[in-house]
Amino acid sequence: MGITVITSKVFQQSDLLIIDQYVKNSNDINTLQVEELRLPKSKSYLKIIGISFYSHNNSQEHLTSSDIKTILKQNQIFNNISLASKPRVIKVSPKSDMLIVWIDIWDVQSGSNAKTLINRCFNVGRYIVTIREANMNPDVPQCKNCWKWGHATFSCKIQETKYIKCNGSHKSKNHCEFGWCCKANDRINPLRLETKKGELCSYSFKCLNCQGDHQVDSNQCLFWRHRFNREWQQKKYAEICDNRSKSIHFEMNSKPQL
Repeated sequence: MGITVITSKVFQQSDLLIIDQYVKNSNDINTLQVEELRLPKSKSYLKIIGISFYSHNNSQEHLTSSDIKTILKQNQIFNNISLASKPRVIKVSPKSDMLIVWIDIWDVQSGSNAKTLINRCFNVGRYIVTIREANMNPDVPQCKNCWKWGHATFSCKIQETKYIKCNGSHKSKNHCEFGWCCKANDRINPLRLETKKGELCSYSFKCLNCQGDHQVDSNQCLFWRHRFNREWQQKKYAEICDNRSKSIHFEMNSKPQL
């Protein structure tokens, strides 16, 4: 049995005690059928700054989301705090040895849980870290159709599916049949042999987004590392587009005039 109470103010824990006492003293309500009283829940968004990327001194093992959960459980300032999702662990920059950790916590509408944590400091190993308020910071989506970042698959504007390795308009299971890299070509050096049926494509590709030596969905990609930073990704795409335009302009101007 559920009871919903509508009020004109933010409910407090003390208000629940009044309702709980009323329910227990009522002869018309079977207390065994009443659910546990609880306040409406919302989410608050925080970030922890000043955490080292590595879990221990002189260690190459970096901190993971599970490590952060363990650290929070061991600290008394989080005793009455419940995480709404897994902590998100991101390096400050690819060359940095420091992290930013985003945490989402269950809160009440007044945000009282977050207020008890904001600007608090605590120790993680030999580092003193600080909790800051953060805006809701969901992952930037990566389209599984064109493999670009910044929009969801269902809102992609291209009509065909792009293969993750060669950017061809075919599905992965049909790559050897339709992929250009699996077709024989005797006009290039070294010669490219045809991929035989049943064999895997051996051609090496670069990431379609950052041009790194990995697949476009790899966690080695710069875009993946900045998957919580939409502004960085937009600037990077603008930079790539600008460099491409300059390259095309240079090639056109360097062609000999007939």
